[in-house]
Amino acid sequence: MIEAVNLSKSFGKLRVLNNVTFTSNIGECTALIGPNGCGKTTLIKCMLGMVVPDSGTLRFKNENISTGWVYRSMIGYMPQIGRYPENMKIGQVIDMLADIRNQNAPLDEDLINSFGLRKLYNKRMGNLSGGTMQKVSASIAFLFNPDVLILDEPTAGLDPMASEILKEKILAERNKGKLFLITSHILSELDDIVSHIVYMQEGSIIFYKTLEALKTEVGETKLSKAIAHFMSNTTA
Repeated sequence: MIEAVNLSKSFGKLRVLNNVTFTSNIGECTALIGPNGCGKTTLIKCMLGMVVPDSGTLRFKNENISTGWVYRSMIGYMPQIGRYPENMKIGQVIDMLADIRNQNAPLDEDLINSFGLRKLYNKRMGNLSGGTMQKVSASIAFLFNPDVLILDEPTAGLDPMASEILKEKILAERNKGKLFLITSHILSELDDIVSHIVYMQEGSIIFYKTLEALKTEVGETKLSKAIAHFMSNTTA
């Protein structure tokens, strides 16, 4: 469903993506992981049409995304840090986005209900805690029933209960055939939800494997230990 082929991008002399190639299909949950500055955010922005790659191709459902913007309506995006009009209330932001999208299909309000956001609808965005802001961002990402969800550090700032609610939602939607791309530095949060791993370093993909293949290859049962084992052997 999403295919990157030899994707490269530089900002000045800094090469942030270097011939990145991988494919993610429906029903998969792919973790984009790697150290800070490895190119994850730039890759995501290329997928969202926010950054234009210097070379290479990005396809969404076999269509080159450079030929149009309609594909974006099929993507739900949860940023690492949400930016919203500070004077608007939670309910106003959600209503505004629903009006802008003007979608005839029913909205997916599962997370709004599970997070208890309705009772907070009159709170202004500028007064929200980081955790509540994350709940709003997560709820908006799922709201329009997108085929693809791109979640950037989704559990950062969430309390344990909210984190479990979000993970259960991810699994439920993945089981419906939706595609997920998730970035996270909290590898323990990914063990139960991801199916594939893309590990990036200095703009390049070091490996792209299924989670089970990675664990079997290195003889570890936890993602964090599997990554550490693999990288220690690679750099040794």
